[in-house]
Amino acid sequence: MFLNYFALGLLCFAGIIVFYGIIVIHDIPYEIAVERNHPHQDAIHAAGWVSLLTLHVLWPFIWIWAMLYREDRGWGFHKNESNSIAALQTRLAYLESKLAAEDKEKLNDVIH
Repeated sequence: MFLNYFALGLLCFAGIIVFYGIIVIHDIPYEIAVERNHPHQDAIHAAGWVSLLTLHVLWPFIWIWAMLYREDRGWGFHKNESNSIAALQTRLAYLESKLAAEDKEKLNDVIH
């Protein structure tokens, strides 16, 4: 009789662990999005709940969506220095100084 109750308790315990395990697994993309400061955190969280209702069919796509964005480099797959604001400001300052030097040289040629 004791083994029957032990088996029933073990079955209930395993069912609860599986139930909460599935809920924890569905929330992994949202946790990734929060960690990466993803701009679509709320949408990823909602999609995770929808995926839970659809037996996690959408979960791999939500995980990919959460992994695509990183705060330091945005949606790109590599850091592109030529598009950063600081690099563009440096390049603009260089070109302006070069243009000013050419204008000064042309003005000197006209005067002499």
